Amino acid sequence: MVSNFLHPSSFQMNFLKILYTVYAFILFVIVFLLLFPFFLIAIALPKFFKLPGIINRIWAWIYFPVIGLPWRVEYRKKLDPSKRYIFCPNHFSYLDIAIMGLNKHDTIFVGKSQMEKIPLFGFMYRKLHITVDRDKLSSKYSTFTRSLAALDAGKSLVIFPEGGIVTHRPPVMGRFKDGPFRAAIEKQVELVPVTIPFNWIILPDSRYLRLNWKPMKLIFHEPINPAGYTLKDMDSFKETVHHIIDTELKRHLNA
Repeated sequence: MVSNFLHPSSFQMNFLKILYTVYAFILFVIVFLLLFPFFLIAIALPKFFKLPGIINRIWAWIYFPVIGLPWRVEYRKKLDPSKRYIFCPNHFSYLDIAIMGLNKHDTIFVGKSQMEKIPLFGFMYRKLHITVDRDKLSSKYSTFTRSLAALDAGKSLVIFPEGGIVTHRPPVMGRFKDGPFRAAIEKQVELVPVTIPFNWIILPDSRYLRLNWKPMKLIFHEPINPAGYTLKDMDSFKETVHHIIDTELKRHLNA
């Protein structure tokens, strides 16, 4: 009996992971419902566009401790709180959106329209963030123009450059889309590569979601000034950012 407790079988480990996943999901919903009235305030007061970022940060600060996931946030260079940025993280896990709430900078997300289908959460996401249906050219164009307008309004953006969870071989990233790089060049807004090295292990994107315990990490690299790039140099710009994130992912592969 003691031996089985100290050395649980694969069945026992899988059962514990299921319980942990269910617990984390329930807590996610509870924390969201507690904060939902504040999201409604943010929706009603669009001029206070930094409010969603503040609420997201509070959400992360509450949620991760109650599910027992420690984290470490690393900034390779201090960001100017008065400046706009476009943050570009790798994307392998549903947990990536939640961990980006730990960003000290107040941001809004540019994400897939499928998020709108989630009850209550989808309503909040549609009202406070920018969504895109990647199967429709008109939606992609509208999303890009709305993103430019958000930057003009002084907002910082989080855009997953892979366009979603697209890879089947994490931590190998998918190809980067043009959107965030084109926006950075057109509006001359610095772009910040972001590496999320462990979320693909903690919450893999698989048919049956299982939450694994492991300390999280979030790395904000030095901002890249787009002044040296034109629209003709977009592939070079993308490759630079891809290389920065990919190098960091590989460095953490055996950590």
